[in-house]
Amino acid sequence: MRITRSLVGDTFLAVALAVVGVGITSTSDLWEMAPDRPTDAAGLALVGATALVLAVRRRWPLATLAVAATLTSAYLVVGYVYGPIMVSFLVAAYSAARHRPLASAVPVSLAALALLLTHLFTNSAALPGFFGVIPASAWVVVPFAIGVTVRLSRESAARAREEAMRQRADDERLRVAQEVHDIVGHGLAAIKMQADVALHVLPKKPEQAEVALDTISRTSSQALGELRATLAVVRRTGTEATQSTAPSLERLEELRQRMGEAGLQVNLEAAGDPRTLPAVVDLTGYRIVQESLTNVLRHSGADRATVSVRYEPDAVVIAVANPVERAERVPGRGGGPGGELDGGLGIPGMRRRVLALGGEFSAGPTADGRFEVHARLPTGGHT
Repeated sequence: MRITRSLVGDTFLAVALAVVGVGITSTSDLWEMAPDRPTDAAGLALVGATALVLAVRRRWPLATLAVAATLTSAYLVVGYVYGPIMVSFLVAAYSAARHRPLASAVPVSLAALALLLTHLFTNSAALPGFFGVIPASAWVVVPFAIGVTVRLSRESAARAREEAMRQRADDERLRVAQEVHDIVGHGLAAIKMQADVALHVLPKKPEQAEVALDTISRTSSQALGELRATLAVVRRTGTEATQSTAPSLERLEELRQRMGEAGLQVNLEAAGDPRTLPAVVDLTGYRIVQESLTNVLRHSGADRATVSVRYEPDAVVIAVANPVERAERVPGRGGGPGGELDGGLGIPGMRRRVLALGGEFSAGPTADGRFEVHARLPTGGHT
């Protein structure tokens, strides 16, 4: 389709230049005081043919320039006056530089220039000998330079678009990996905790083991639902299901209940006026709380944590803190909701999420013996 459009456009240009060129050239004897050779049918044929060859200027630019140079040189050598044929030659020189790399365009353009310069020694209307080399060369050099400039500019823009597309693809893959990590990591941590409970109480209190197994079933179903919704976004399907199950700070109570069933008591604190947040901010805030609590459950040894959500006029501030149980520390984990050893998708992943939104992020021990994850997510003044 694109080739067809370009061919149609080039054909239209070629016909237009042929009609205009022949029309103007046919009247050249009227405005030329002493033509070296009066315009005749042969001259008009050369003008028309030079223009018409431009119909394939993008498909075969080097051949187009070669033919145009030959016809233009013949026109000038036999003594016809300068005229619209030079415009057609100029377009051919531009096309060669615009649509072919320098390695192939330069030799053909130099040959075209040599052909063009031959008329300086045969046409009395031209500047004599080498005095006409510079102005005659401009008919090749100027359009060639413009063509190269346009080609390089378009190639640079194309590379920038491709790089932007690759970057978007990489960002999307990283986002999906982060989502899957958060969903699976949270689900498996809760499931493992309940499985341990079930195994522990099964011999003596099978009814409690049944409760734990029921919790495992519900937790796994929720995790699978979120995972399917995330993958549906990648496939661009299941939009309604995705919207209905999208994680949000409004669903922190559900998260608190799941963590409680897994053995982590979570205290939710809210400040400010809750409001509808931009979707990406809402999702990021939820994932930060989820990942932080999951790491408390998996790595800190603490049985309680505090989640604070504060709504400011232009931001939402989230803090997740837990006491540091020194005896339960796991090497490299710092005793808190961190996770520098999980493939870069724990604290580093949370930090990337926040910084991508232009927010502020920190994670580390506090002076009162706790480990705290703190994030400030700008909302752009949304209300």
